[in-house]
Amino acid sequence: MLTTEGQAGKVYELAGDSSYILTELAALISQKTGKPVVYQNLPEAEFEVVLISVGLPAGLAALLADSYVAAAKGALFDEGGVLGRLIGRGTTSVAESLG
Repeated sequence: MLTTEGQAGKVYELAGDSSYILTELAALISQKTGKPVVYQNLPEAEFEVVLISVGLPAGLAALLADSYVAAAKGALFDEGGVLGRLIGRGTTSVAESLG
């Protein structure tokens, strides 16, 4: 794709073919490991504090907390199927990725 003509200035969203929410991811991880994993939705400010408490720089923690909120509002959701078309097959689901 990068070496073909006419790509200058184009943006491709490389999302997978299927979406998931974090509670589903936690359940899948629990299922695969046999250990309880629980997703806990935190308010942005609280999440930022947690990130700082585990050693992230304040600026990065703020960026990640803001990104987390935007993602929760659907900012990363994409049904375009661009990645699957670019690689010539369907993408791997999160469940398949976890093995």
